Amino acid sequence: MKKYICLFLALCLFAPLSACGKGDYPVIVIYTSAEENRYKAMQEALDSEFPDYIIRIEYYSTGELIAKLLAEGTDTECDIIGEMEYTNLKMATDLLADLSGYNKSIYIDDMIPDEPRYLPWYRNGGCIAINRTIISERGLPVPESYADLLNPEYKGLISMPNPLTSGTGYMFLKSLVNTWGEQEAFDYFNKLSANILSFTTSGSGSVNALRAGEAAIGFAMTAQAVKAINDGFPLRIHFFEEGSPFSLYGIGMIKGKENRSEVREVFDYIVYRWTEIDKLLFCPERIYSDREFTLPNYPMNIRYADMSNDTYTEKERLLEKWKHK
Repeated sequence: MKKYICLFLALCLFAPLSACGKGDYPVIVIYTSAEENRYKAMQEALDSEFPDYIIRIEYYSTGELIAKLLAEGTDTECDIIGEMEYTNLKMATDLLADLSGYNKSIYIDDMIPDEPRYLPWYRNGGCIAINRTIISERGLPVPESYADLLNPEYKGLISMPNPLTSGTGYMFLKSLVNTWGEQEAFDYFNKLSANILSFTTSGSGSVNALRAGEAAIGFAMTAQAVKAINDGFPLRIHFFEEGSPFSLYGIGMIKGKENRSEVREVFDYIVYRWTEIDKLLFCPERIYSDREFTLPNYPMNIRYADMSNDTYTEKERLLEKWKHK
């Protein structure tokens, strides 16, 4: 008997989790395009809130995420889409569960989706972030407009996310198309490319380059630039005359997964609790009709750019043009 007990304990020790302990717990898979610090914080909160569930968060860039979902369809292992651009969520509406029963009156008007298939998560505002140390050491003027960024003195010192793979990159493209007209905007980016150090694959890339001292100027997410400032990096945030470009991000459930009670529990926690915590810790730009949030060094009273006609068909058309340009 002792021998069999020892053998059983040994098997439990080395067997996969599915055989012992946590392997019997429900698994919930979340796909997200949120930055690392944000999805790691959410992972910790979910693990604490739901100790009897195995919750796995998988990160994909904006372009990778929509491509993966469209390829996998409703047979995907994904249960919850934990942050994706509205334009991409519209592309995936046939894969999403109906969320008509959720109260949308808690959100400000421009955050309320046209579709009942996803709910607001956050507003991703953009800025031009400057590494003050590099600008000072090189004796360069601080740019005050997009036109200034064409100055040859900035050659190899500007980092921008690629619109083909990054929602942050696309929102800068879309804002200038709306403000200047399509031809002028594309002509501008063609000229700007001569000064670009790199077109990064994700929105985080520009701020990472600024933090590493590889770039002096970045087309950045405001929230990430603020985090770098609060971490002690010598960055400064600028908004040009055209205003802060922005993207709206939402969350949804894959169709059929709403029938799993554990998936609904986790989804409801994200909607009613974690989304608010996310604003408190990382992204305070307003989404609620009755609540506002602030963070140290986060700009107040931001004037936003014109982001009208931000549909997925328009996005596809502009990105196809970007690809060939």
